[in-house]
Amino acid sequence: MSAGELTVVHLVRHGEVHNPEGILYGRRPGYHLSELGREMADRVAEHLKGRDITYVVASPLERAQETAAPVAAAHGLELATDGRLIEAANVFEGKTFGVGDGALRKPGNWKHLTNPFRPSWGEPYVEQVVRMTSALEKARDEARGHEAVAVSHQLPIWIVRSFAEKRRLWHDPRHRQCTLASLTSFTYQGDTLVSVGYSEPARDLVPAHLLAGAKPVKGKSKAFGA
Repeated sequence: MSAGELTVVHLVRHGEVHNPEGILYGRRPGYHLSELGREMADRVAEHLKGRDITYVVASPLERAQETAAPVAAAHGLELATDGRLIEAANVFEGKTFGVGDGALRKPGNWKHLTNPFRPSWGEPYVEQVVRMTSALEKARDEARGHEAVAVSHQLPIWIVRSFAEKRRLWHDPRHRQCTLASLTSFTYQGDTLVSVGYSEPARDLVPAHLLAGAKPVKGKSKAFGA
């Protein structure tokens, strides 16, 4: 292998999920793409159809697997699974935790909100960086000299991108640039990461309140499990 050989790993966030109860579903099984989410997955596959994709992998959660499946099928590849791409753990999983639902006023929740820098309510950011970096390197190695697609979830994608771009890991969730069915693309020269790009092939399908920087809407969370 040439030391200057370029490899691209597209870290894809899954499409919209069917979640009529509006809970933070996190790592819970049984949450599948909605009809709109499947359309988003097809859009990503169409966007990548002409690319030199030789490896497709996804988080074990259904929404990630279903987003990756059309990409794998379009390139005649078997879909791999990597548990390191899974959603971040969160103590509020299974509960409603959106704008206007009063979650922050419940004393029982306060003990989980003491340290936003770690964060105290879920999987530490540093641990997310370690596992996501390892998953990216695995995908890079599997697709040496070509391109790979790895489907994951909003928070882990944003955290590993923030680390790669040398930003602080704690942040305002409303400003994550990682919308549904978006691509955060890591380009490597040999083993060295040389650039990070971002694109939204399904942006026109994403509800306005779920776009980065959108104002919160009462009763609608920006990231139920994301």
